Amino acid sequence: MNKIEEFINACGAYYVLTVNGDSPAGRPFGAIMEREEGLYFSTGAEKEVCRQLRAHANMQILAHRQGTRRWMRVSGQAEECRDLALRRELFEHCPSVARHFTGPEDPDCAVFCVKVVRAEFYE
Repeated sequence: MNKIEEFINACGAYYVLTVNGDSPAGRPFGAIMEREEGLYFSTGAEKEVCRQLRAHANMQILAHRQGTRRWMRVSGQAEECRDLALRRELFEHCPSVARHFTGPEDPDCAVFCVKVVRAEFYE
């Protein structure tokens, strides 16, 4: 497991921050997969977060390790992932994703790859 994914998994949840018109928007997520090319996560294709990421690639991920002062901020560019092999890998790597979608081909499942521009860890 890579450093970002390891930190997020220890936190139990993370927050995806997007651009919503002229305001920020954030919401919690739970499943993530880190690969050399970026961080992968899924969301519903009809959700606001999906529309926001499709409209504005700039985003951030925040995670805080409960009971500590340790937290992480990742800034990056989100790009929708249509690669079926990577989508399958996400479903295998993060079994919780399968509770929300019928499979990697589910049209309601949107998978995004975040190209990390900057990762900051704080204590």
